[in-house]
Amino acid sequence: MTQVEQPLTDAGIKVRQVNHYQFSWVAGEPGQRGTLTLQLVLDEGAGEEVLTVDADDADVLRDLLEHNETVQYDVPRHTLMFGVTPAGS
Repeated sequence: MTQVEQPLTDAGIKVRQVNHYQFSWVAGEPGQRGTLTLQLVLDEGAGEEVLTVDADDADVLRDLLEHNETVQYDVPRHTLMFGVTPAGS
């Protein structure tokens, strides 16, 4: 039997469900480009992540977030995962 370190804490959870997201834009210095960010609310507020994205990535991510019912985020790898497919499908 596999031993699981106890107690399991929030820091021990590596993959979380994305429940809400928000894109933001922060103005840069005069004459400089601004910065786009994507804030992810994870597991109903148990965690959050703020990612800096470029305009092309923001466009693709918005489409993926809008069209997938299930989105998960791998915290240590900074990886968004879209959709769930049952094994054997």
